Amino acid sequence: MKRVALYLRVSTDTQTVENQRRELMAVAERLDWHIVAELADEGISGAKGRDQRPGYDRLMQMVTRREIDLIACWSVDRLGRSLQHLVGFLGEINDRGVDLYLHTQGLDTSTPAGRAMFSMLSVFAEFERSILRQRIMAGLARSTKKSGRPSLDPAKADRIRGELAKGTSINMTAKKLKVGVGTVHRIKTQMAEPIAA
Repeated sequence: MKRVALYLRVSTDTQTVENQRRELMAVAERLDWHIVAELADEGISGAKGRDQRPGYDRLMQMVTRREIDLIACWSVDRLGRSLQHLVGFLGEINDRGVDLYLHTQGLDTSTPAGRAMFSMLSVFAEFERSILRQRIMAGLARSTKKSGRPSLDPAKADRIRGELAKGTSINMTAKKLKVGVGTVHRIKTQMAEPIAA
């Protein structure tokens, strides 16, 4: 008989986990599961970390101690809000020999079809990571490109350095040489940086 922990979660205080519990208990009875724990996080977002979800934290402790064989949950979004989080979670429970049953998705990793779905989720998570990385790299590339303004004339940059070296304030230097305060500040910062040997 499988030792099963039910994990129930709702995001707001106005919702209840009772419907999730009722459906999962019916499945447990039909499949002859032995429920060893009902863990619930009520009024807690799935985006919160383990440290802010006591029911989820207790669930993961049970997984680590190998106290359960299967986790039964109403839906994938009850576990977390990102595919990466889910794949990390699945990897962790899989390493401990714990299976997962997701009621609304019809996923049961104790079956061959469920294990195949688990493998596909890993592929999608890797895809999501690569897309995210590409977006970050594109954003960084955009931020380092010139913003359409002409580059600072090297002679003017030297004059800014000269004014700053004389002790002229950033604001006064910017005003005197008709450049932005940010430009003067950037040059002053560069002047303060140690020169690499």
